[in-house]
Amino acid sequence: MDRGGAGVSWQCTTSGSEYKHSDDRTDSAKNGRYRHGTVRQVNAPLPYIQKRNELHPASDACSANRPPGHSIKPDHGFNALITQEKMDWLVGVSARYSDRYDGKKHSQFATLIKQYASASQRSLNHSEQRRLIPLLHDFKTTPGWTWRSLATTFHSFTSAGVFTPHEYMDEWVKEAQAALLSTLLDPVILKCNQKPDARGINAQGTVNLLWALAKLVDNGLALEKTAKLKEAVVALLPHVKTKAEVKEEKDCFNTQGTTNLLWALAKLVDNGLALEKTPKLKEAVAALLPQVTAKAESKAEKDRVNNQDTANLLWALAKLVDNGLKLEKTPKLKEAVAALLPHVKTKAEAKQEKDRSIPQQIANLLWALAKLVDNGLALEKTTNLTEAVVALLPHVKTKAESKKEKDHFNLQEVTNLLWALAKLVDNGLELENTAKLKEAVAALVHLVKTKAESKEEKDHFRPQAVANLLWAVAKLVDNGLELEKTTKLKEVVVALLLLVKINAEAKKDHFIPQHIAILLWAVAKLVDNGLEKTAKLKEAVNALLPQVATRAESKEEKDHFKTQGIANLLWAVAKLVDNGLTLGKTVMLKETVAVLLPHVITKAESKEEKDHFNLQTVANLLWAMAKLVDNGLELEKTPKLKEAVAALLPQVKTKAESKEEKDRFKSQGTVNLLWSVVILVDNGLELEKTPKLKEALAALLYHVKTKAESKEEKDYFSPQGTAILLWALAKLGEAIELNLIKSTFDVLVDRISKTTQLSQQNILMSLWGVMVLCARFYLESGSNDKHSLEKHIGELFSRLDNTSPGNEDQSIIAMAASWLGRACPVVPDYQTFISQPQSTLRDQLQSSLPSLKIEEEKSLNSLPPVDLLLPEYNMVIDVQGPSHYVGGDFKTRNGSTLLKIALLQKSGFEVIEIPVTRLVNQESIKIVIEQIKTKLAVPPEAYGSLLQNSGEGSEDEAYATDEEGGGFSDDCYFTAEEYVEEPTKKQKRETRGEKSQ
Repeated sequence: MDRGGAGVSWQCTTSGSEYKHSDDRTDSAKNGRYRHGTVRQVNAPLPYIQKRNELHPASDACSANRPPGHSIKPDHGFNALITQEKMDWLVGVSARYSDRYDGKKHSQFATLIKQYASASQRSLNHSEQRRLIPLLHDFKTTPGWTWRSLATTFHSFTSAGVFTPHEYMDEWVKEAQAALLSTLLDPVILKCNQKPDARGINAQGTVNLLWALAKLVDNGLALEKTAKLKEAVVALLPHVKTKAEVKEEKDCFNTQGTTNLLWALAKLVDNGLALEKTPKLKEAVAALLPQVTAKAESKAEKDRVNNQDTANLLWALAKLVDNGLKLEKTPKLKEAVAALLPHVKTKAEAKQEKDRSIPQQIANLLWALAKLVDNGLALEKTTNLTEAVVALLPHVKTKAESKKEKDHFNLQEVTNLLWALAKLVDNGLELENTAKLKEAVAALVHLVKTKAESKEEKDHFRPQAVANLLWAVAKLVDNGLELEKTTKLKEVVVALLLLVKINAEAKKDHFIPQHIAILLWAVAKLVDNGLEKTAKLKEAVNALLPQVATRAESKEEKDHFKTQGIANLLWAVAKLVDNGLTLGKTVMLKETVAVLLPHVITKAESKEEKDHFNLQTVANLLWAMAKLVDNGLELEKTPKLKEAVAALLPQVKTKAESKEEKDRFKSQGTVNLLWSVVILVDNGLELEKTPKLKEALAALLYHVKTKAESKEEKDYFSPQGTAILLWALAKLGEAIELNLIKSTFDVLVDRISKTTQLSQQNILMSLWGVMVLCARFYLESGSNDKHSLEKHIGELFSRLDNTSPGNEDQSIIAMAASWLGRACPVVPDYQTFISQPQSTLRDQLQSSLPSLKIEEEKSLNSLPPVDLLLPEYNMVIDVQGPSHYVGGDFKTRNGSTLLKIALLQKSGFEVIEIPVTRLVNQESIKIVIEQIKTKLAVPPEAYGSLLQNSGEGSEDEAYATDEEGGGFSDDCYFTAEEYVEEPTKKQKRETRGEKSQ
């Protein structure tokens, strides 16, 4: 939402009408004395020229409280103001005095045009503009024009809308506008660049000129493409700094002048003026900040900061920060914000009518505070910040529920308010504990519903508003706002989903890439928090997905997704798939993933700073890919998927080894990255053949070890994170050396044991992980001596709720009971599957030894079924497919395989492991059978060494793993929170050791 965030509209941003000017005309201008002699000054008594004793107008375009001298009723109508006779007279005055003419009469004419527009409460319309522009063909400046005349004329024309571009504008009008603009800007630039001192440049004129330039840009004139515009801004900036630092009272900026300058600079920066690349811009801002602080803390009446000033100043500071001005690195910025916050609270709690804020001010204030918080201003550590927010909340509710039209929030303000509240909640403002916050949200939600269902308002829901509203609702829901219990919330979501579909399918006003990323993220978040997958939701998703593909394949720069957008899109698709949208059945879902993956590769390998993924983005992308693979997206069959993973892995390694703060791994990030890598490896990503995979894994394990053994609380893993780590370390089986993880495992298990509140799922994951590690020690030592970790198996087993375990949990309970030598409290319902290699081996073994008793798919001691059991010999034959090995390498057994073998051996069975790669043809099968016969002490027909006793071999296609979980969100659009997910159904199946091919 940021680009279109809370702005300060011209109707409520003043530009200096309350300024008391000192007369800055030179003596020659006042007395009629010029360089070549003395002339009599002419004052034509035309009805449109103001009286001599009136102020020389140079300021306000939009103050709601204009002084009487600044108002005009269009008694004669617009046509009476713009007669050819009057224009001829102006030309005559200018010609008579030539270079000695001070420009006053021209500036007065411009002021009347502004006053006409102001009295009409609008800018000049297209028709009025077309009538005025031709008359201004000979509206020329001369070298004698004073600074005041230039500033007044330029400001007045801008305020009236003379330069405003209209949608259907003739080329000649555009050319005439450009010529007039150049005529006025040339002398401004010239005066600013005069050495040693620019003549007659005063504070008031500087304010008005910068405000007008910002207004032009805000009204649609491109800063880079409009001749002289940027040059004029750059020329004025040193004078802003000079005047801001001046000690003389008479030429200082007053409160409103400081406000308008910061508003103007913020507007210019927001419209493309680069903070880093524009000379003197940062210096000008830095010079104004102490003035903000001084005036905010002043007791003097003349320095009083009113509601409008406070709103505009905070909005401007927030915009500057949002565009790259660093809170930490800019002196006085935090002080200026801190000085303004008490004014927000005081005025919000005031009982007097004059101190009350209008809807736009409330929206701007909350937007600004949210933006500052989102850019690093800590809620808890900034004095008066939380109090200021809380003081504003009742006003949000009151005005949202008001029946008076003047109190109504427009759609943009409602959007900004919901966005702001969502951001504040996301940064620590608690929904449950903050009085009035839920009420304010509920009032705004009701207002959104009303506007969305209104025929008059419905068309105002442009793509950006829809995207920001849905994002805000999703954020609030993700932070605890309950869909079912919040009045109208579900109805608002449904109404917004319909608008998503309408806008996505519209022929114009399409969503831009950022909107698409935000919308899909928001939909995924809402689904993840319980929103039903209704027809409307699927329609909205199906309408958005083709737009992802279109823009991802576009050659135009404007259609490209940024790095954060790509991460959010893949995260959203992964989340939707994980919550039930089927990859095979949902239109465009697989295609969307396929078109995004090349962009991941390109940006991951790019040398440009703007394309770099931060640590959070790398984690989100790997999580999304792992989740998609875990839900059926095949690594081998998806173009570019392996390449995308391989492109990200070096970044994991680099950031894991980096010393810089920004690359530091948080505990949760470490958990999620390890989970993602393990899932990808578990689904066929080969350790040996994937560049940097082993290095990335080693770097992550180092961070797990460091944080697990750290004494600092910030490094602690959450209970669920700890359970996932135990699962992940166990799942990697023989890929990690035992001595590397023993101490880490000890610490993690100890943490789990000391955690009193654990979900059943976390207990099951931890229990499985501990059993696998104990199995590794058992298989390595070859003895029944108990390892110190085994005590935790009994402890975790005792914490399980065995009253009504689901089928998905029964396998772990059965394995734990078997390990402990206890009666199994459950009867697992195992599904069986006979693979073709298993069936062939059984048939040929039976044929070779007709009297041999062979049982298939037999569950021993309530353990997962074995492939072939030879009961007379207490021997188990396990036909092992790639799923029994880490990365399917047929060398490195995974945790599930090791646990199964150890449990069978502890139960007294000899285990023969046969990799399916040894059963590829009749000859190889014959050799395997001969080896089995040797084991059974039957005279063999041939000899070989292809069989593997447990501890040396492979596994069959029975695929046993443990519960997985882990994941992060987006941002906002927007913003980068982290959380760990509950394991999926597939993960739970893997934990209990079911067979799969």
